[in-house]
Amino acid sequence: MGHYARLVTPWEKTFFFLPLGHSEELRHHEQAVKLAEELVEQAPTERRRIWEHSASQARGHRAVVARFGRHPHRNAVLGRQSTMEELAYLASGQLVHTRRPPS
Repeated sequence: MGHYARLVTPWEKTFFFLPLGHSEELRHHEQAVKLAEELVEQAPTERRRIWEHSASQARGHRAVVARFGRHPHRNAVLGRQSTMEELAYLASGQLVHTRRPPS
């Protein structure tokens, strides 16, 4: 984590760990959640909502990968067969990556 430790702003740190949320490896999501939650703890009060949303997104993506072992919304484009549970999740419209950030 030497490169991450050298980053200064929360924006830089978020940009650095954002790709972990696109992984389908649960360990990557665990790391993203840890780093996002650290930013919440460090956030000034006036910006805490932004970092709380980011941490919530990281937890949400982790939950999806923990539940399905992958990101079901990618199945069609990757030629993967969706399970019935994945299809129900996709039909729910409650996809983590479509949540709106706080205004």
